[in-house]
Amino acid sequence: MAAKDVRFGGDARQRMLRGVDILADAVKVTLGPKGRNVVLDKSFGAPRITKDGVTVAKEIELGDKFENMGA
Repeated sequence: MAAKDVRFGGDARQRMLRGVDILADAVKVTLGPKGRNVVLDKSFGAPRITKDGVTVAKEIELGDKFENMGA
């Protein structure tokens, strides 16, 4: 059985908030009429250029699982 990583209080909140901030920074550049393009690079295939915030948000996968919960 795998060990569970349980976090409480400020540490858990800070790590999740870091994930929210990373997601927000990536998505906010695509917003509005002056929104910029974002390049999504996957391990397979050609890089994908998009200006769609939802696509950018769905593609974000963070290494820390608590940050990933926030994203």
